[in-house]
Amino acid sequence: MAQQHLDPTDPTAGAVTGDALAGYLRAQATEFLRALRLHRETGGQAAGAAEPVDAARALRRSARRISASLHTFRPLLDPDWSEEMRPELAWLSGTLGLEHACEARLERLLLALHRLSGATVLPAQAVDVAVAAGSRATGAARAATAAVPSTGGPAHATATTERGTLTVGAAKAGALLERQLTLARTRAHSTALQALGSSRFHAVADKVAVLASEVPLTPAASATALHPLAAAAEERLTDAVAALPLVTAGHPYNAEALVHGLSPDPAPHPQDSPWHQVRLLLRLHRYAREVLHGGDAPVDVRLLTAGQALNRHRDASEAAAAAAQAARTPRITPATAYALGVLHADQRHEVEAARFAFQQAWLKQTVPAP
Repeated sequence: MAQQHLDPTDPTAGAVTGDALAGYLRAQATEFLRALRLHRETGGQAAGAAEPVDAARALRRSARRISASLHTFRPLLDPDWSEEMRPELAWLSGTLGLEHACEARLERLLLALHRLSGATVLPAQAVDVAVAAGSRATGAARAATAAVPSTGGPAHATATTERGTLTVGAAKAGALLERQLTLARTRAHSTALQALGSSRFHAVADKVAVLASEVPLTPAASATALHPLAAAAEERLTDAVAALPLVTAGHPYNAEALVHGLSPDPAPHPQDSPWHQVRLLLRLHRYAREVLHGGDAPVDVRLLTAGQALNRHRDASEAAAAAAQAARTPRITPATAYALGVLHADQRHEVEAARFAFQQAWLKQTVPAP
């Protein structure tokens, strides 16, 4: 497998020192402050405007990059300041991401239910279906049930009955998921607004404002090369990937992934954690490359494709957990529970598909140009 390793012995490596890190951190701090100003100007309202969403996304983007740089290059930064800033930035990024995560999870699950129930969705209609209300989901499900052709015969009658049961259950499951995830999204939005108005956030913003003009580097940072620290981040990623069961992920279906599918334990799936960790380490590696190359960082298609696969893995894993949580709701009908079970299995298969895609991307050989 050909990889783009960082070589600490590269004679040009010494040119990238702590000064480049300081410039990167100042630029990200400036982006953070610009996004914060835009968020305040738009009032932080989530409904009916794209600007607040863009502002929140930009805040998260800058916070993640600053936090990642403090982690990867911490030997070059004041240790007390760095250790105090990183958890605060992680708190902010996580808090701001909850609302979007709930919205994306609901869209993913409703689209999957619509697909599994056999209803036809045109590409242009997909978004409308995903955000439809429970009553609209019920109407679409009934229309899909009515659209199933009848050719007679016991076998077809059984298949039609099963499809109708899934469709009706899917409508009720969709309404249940929409209630639960809409409530979660509303709470996440309120939590984000409270966080942005809290003294804790103002303390973080004040420190980022100082960072935009003054980076607390160690005295030796200006003469210290960044490449060895960035190479260490890449090595941690490589080691974590080596520990993954890529041979198992090389098969389209991993039966072991469903072993705990019916467990009453609401804890995260035991197979998922190492993959989530690789996703975080891949992000650290990408951001380290940004620090080294600045705005001229070459696009690594292999890393990009692998990162997209891991994002899909995270989304499908969390969606499966949401379906399982909804299935634990007391007093739901058997049809609803059945539809949620099918949905959970579907998302776990999406998890396996994402692992397979990551395996294909990561192990892909670089073909030299002719």
